[in-house]
Amino acid sequence: MFLKGEFMERSTDKNQGIPMIADKMRSAKSIREWREDERPRERMLRFGSSCLSDSELLAILIGTGSHGSSALDIGRSMLDAYGSIQDLGSRTVQELCCVKGMGMAKAIGIAAAFELSRRYQQEAFNPAMILQSPDDVARYFIPRMRGARTESFYIALLNSSNIVFSTKKISEGSLNSSIVHPREVFRVAIIESAASIIALHNHPSGNTEPSNEDISLTEQLRQVGTMMHIPLLDHLIIAGDSFTSLRERGYFP
Repeated sequence: MFLKGEFMERSTDKNQGIPMIADKMRSAKSIREWREDERPRERMLRFGSSCLSDSELLAILIGTGSHGSSALDIGRSMLDAYGSIQDLGSRTVQELCCVKGMGMAKAIGIAAAFELSRRYQQEAFNPAMILQSPDDVARYFIPRMRGARTESFYIALLNSSNIVFSTKKISEGSLNSSIVHPREVFRVAIIESAASIIALHNHPSGNTEPSNEDISLTEQLRQVGTMMHIPLLDHLIIAGDSFTSLRERGYFP
């Protein structure tokens, strides 16, 4: 005999309750025990990867369940813990291991998959790439910096024909600062025989507005570059898919 509340809950779940109950029963089983047309791997082979949810794609990478949880359960737990694929992709192996059911090997596999994704998104480095605008520079660096949780400072090294021949990371800092000294920047530029450089760094906060420190550093680099005859062509601040060019902002005379 049902209590009134229980009966109402079950009766109003005519369209939703049954699938929910089925999901719970299904997740309690190993994925291998699911019907073949419900297993993530088989569905991917049959319909393509685009038909799978984020948690199903993670389940494929995770491979096997652990501690009474299926690989799909662990995938869902990871998304619940970190909120989004983008946030998940920025986590370290140690942080991924904090999710119940994730061992070191599984966490390393997930971290490796995200790193491959970042590299795939990066525009292939072309030695003959001529940078004609800040957009050209940003298009190359945005995928590299996407999801970073600390500030990193890079320089692009150009030859006398304004062609990029190398990029170098100069420093990596904290959540909101990257300590850079002009001597570190120009030491690399001199060793690499650069004719000019472009400076770049990211703001993990998502705000591309230059800070007072950014403006001060830009002026220092500009002055040293003039003295060294290795001019600073621009300084870009990247945050997510957006960027700010300090040259376009008028910080270069």
